Amino acid sequence: MKIFEKIAEFGHEQVVLCHDPSAGYRGIIAIHSTALGPAVGGTRFWNYSSDSDALTDALRLSRGMTYKNAVARLNVGGGKAVIIGDNRRADREPLFRAHGRFIESLGGRFATGEDVGTSPADMEFILKETQHVAGLQGKSGDPSPHTARGVFRAMQAAAKFQWGSESLRGKTVAIQGCGHVGYCLAKELHHAGAKLIATDMDRGRVDRVVREFDATPAAPEKIYSAAADIFAPCALGGILNDQTISLLTAKLVVGAANNQLLAPEHGDLLQQRGILYAPDYAANAGGVIHGTSIEMLGWDASQAAKKVDAIYDTLLKIFEIASREKIATSRAADRLAEEKLAKAAGR
Repeated sequence: MKIFEKIAEFGHEQVVLCHDPSAGYRGIIAIHSTALGPAVGGTRFWNYSSDSDALTDALRLSRGMTYKNAVARLNVGGGKAVIIGDNRRADREPLFRAHGRFIESLGGRFATGEDVGTSPADMEFILKETQHVAGLQGKSGDPSPHTARGVFRAMQAAAKFQWGSESLRGKTVAIQGCGHVGYCLAKELHHAGAKLIATDMDRGRVDRVVREFDATPAAPEKIYSAAADIFAPCALGGILNDQTISLLTAKLVVGAANNQLLAPEHGDLLQQRGILYAPDYAANAGGVIHGTSIEMLGWDASQAAKKVDAIYDTLLKIFEIASREKIATSRAADRLAEEKLAKAAGR
């Protein structure tokens, strides 16, 4: 991989490769943009198949955070960190304290929080080395319920735009991924009267959703073609591509996963198939909105909750722009983000 060409392609300001062999730590901190303020983004702990895959993920995720924060109208920039390794590792304190020291060395340009493979307890270890961390126990805490709430509100907005009513009662939702966010989303949907189909690589997670929310289990490879009104991708990214889009029966795609589109043209393909797509970084912004509002802006919980619920209005605006301009919703969301970034840069 030609690293500087890759960084230029994504438009990053800074990428830091981090290594502390005494802690068994290898990480990447990617700062995409500080045009709107310090870069904010979670730390993902994942056993990547190669260092190249880890770098690509960090670059894609951090750029997504820039757009997510811009569309959410937060005065912060976008960044992301990844730690390379087995996230089931038990001796976590040395690892996350090493990560915290590298974050501290950036002098406030980057602040992190929980993401896939990490927890509020891990953030407490980072806090021992730097103040530039959110998602702490006793403060904003686990972002998962707030991310799920935002996705639920995005789903209501999509239903309103597509079917004329935001009610999800009686609608069938196929959830791909029943981790923290997927579980919380299933809970919201169950209470709203939706019917659920659920899958996950971890059968125990599926069994829990089946038991608690009367969901129907599905094999991972069958979730795309499941007979559903709404497809909710809540696992990893790149799952909307030439092969999977052709399998979808759902008329709405609204989920929590980051970077759901394998490539920008797959947003166009969804539009061509008449499937309304809620752009991932607009729909899944609830966690960062809640954490940033409380821990960086000093808002109370009720103010933060209202800001998360406003994702509904943001998605309606995106859908309306896409319809008016006859473009994919993903491109409409990008346009909103880029307009805010250009304004901040004085262009």
